[in-house]
Amino acid sequence: MVAQELKNHQELIAKVIEMLLLPIENGCAMINETILSGNKLLIAGNGGSASDAQHIAAEFTGRFVKERKPLAAIALSTDTSALTAIANDYGFEHIFSRQLEALAKPGDLFLGISTSGNSRNILAAFQSAKKTGCKTLGLSGRNGGQMNDLCDLNVVVPSEITARIQEMHILIGHIFCKSTDDLF
Repeated sequence: MVAQELKNHQELIAKVIEMLLLPIENGCAMINETILSGNKLLIAGNGGSASDAQHIAAEFTGRFVKERKPLAAIALSTDTSALTAIANDYGFEHIFSRQLEALAKPGDLFLGISTSGNSRNILAAFQSAKKTGCKTLGLSGRNGGQMNDLCDLNVVVPSEITARIQEMHILIGHIFCKSTDDLF
């Protein structure tokens, strides 16, 4: 079982190398342009993807590999008071879109993470991000779902298996962080 799981991971990495080099490079460029222009990165996801959003944001505000100045990144899943109040007053699908309306400004970048590409609260967040003038970057899986129509760039991991998609999302997130680290 262990060897098979590692082989499955390895096979997906080979597909990602073959299919996603350019989209990942373009995502790096979007993030780097945002940071260099003095804007911020706003990140959101559900469940395990919320943890990935928090992890990626922390790599920007703390450090990834090398010492550098802290960079502006916010995970929208960390404020439990905002999440519960917004969910109660407006509905769960608005937990991120309301925060984006409050915190985002033109030139910022919203990174939405959904393994299916169809999480309603992430879709609503992309719509709000567009209205506020944010650039939009997605990390999804399967066929990209509805995120394909809402993102400036949607990096779609070619897998149907949630665990494998999440493994690639954190790898891609680390690549985004490394690319930005290399600027400083």
